[in-house]
Amino acid sequence: MNNIVVIGIGLIGGSMVKDLKKVHPATKIIGVDTNADHVNQALVSGLIDEKGTLDSVKNADLVILSIPVDASVALLPEILDLVSDDTLVIDVGSTKLDVCHKVEHHINRRNYLSCHPIAGTEFSGPQAAINGLFKDKTNIICEVEKTAFKLQESALRVFSDLGMRIRYMNPESHDKHIAYVSHLSHISSFMLGKTVIDKERNERDIFDMAGSGFASTVRLAKSSPNMWTPIFKQNKTNVIETLDEYINNLNQFKILLEKDDFEAIFNEMKNTNRIKDILKGIA
Repeated sequence: MNNIVVIGIGLIGGSMVKDLKKVHPATKIIGVDTNADHVNQALVSGLIDEKGTLDSVKNADLVILSIPVDASVALLPEILDLVSDDTLVIDVGSTKLDVCHKVEHHINRRNYLSCHPIAGTEFSGPQAAINGLFKDKTNIICEVEKTAFKLQESALRVFSDLGMRIRYMNPESHDKHIAYVSHLSHISSFMLGKTVIDKERNERDIFDMAGSGFASTVRLAKSSPNMWTPIFKQNKTNVIETLDEYINNLNQFKILLEKDDFEAIFNEMKNTNRIKDILKGIA
């Protein structure tokens, strides 16, 4: 790929082009972002080779759409209006159903591959881009059959260059499952942080007494509200379902405490310990 256009030069898009440039140093990386400071930072740091506009996608071999999911839904049809027959367009958003529905009847739907790399940190912006972010991470691809076969092949080469594993799902299943393993985690982190801030008025006490457990649990609360609010909006139904189940578990734990049923509490925690084995990987 001679020309890659990355729209949204943040953690995900920036990390992608950082690794692809390392594998293919002759590739030109063109950056497009509504935040002029982000574009300038990316240019100065060498993350991109030149600034671009939406029209830059006309000559692109690969377009990486890495912006908030609501903006992706709005912008993707415009991108598909402009691209050539040989251009591969991917988005990396955390919700898939709305964006897939938006372009399902677009004349250039075959140019688009819907995917979600399960990778990231709590940081944002071009300075958050890092090498190796996607190595051994899962990339979920939705509606692969709607993408032109030659562009599927191009995409798989890109994902191989990034070191990713591939899993295929339909958009509905993706959004339902990701609500549990990703979206709920972020809500839990944000609300734990809020609870502590509301209760512990003295910020020095929080700093002095918060241990590594608290720090790791609220790490996701550092994430960008600009990115996560649209995610919760698009996946509202699934997120509410996960919250209902989560709140029920919290209430049950509270009831056990009130009853002094510490044997049941022990058993609940012991049974949940198997998450360690699940996260080690399934053969």
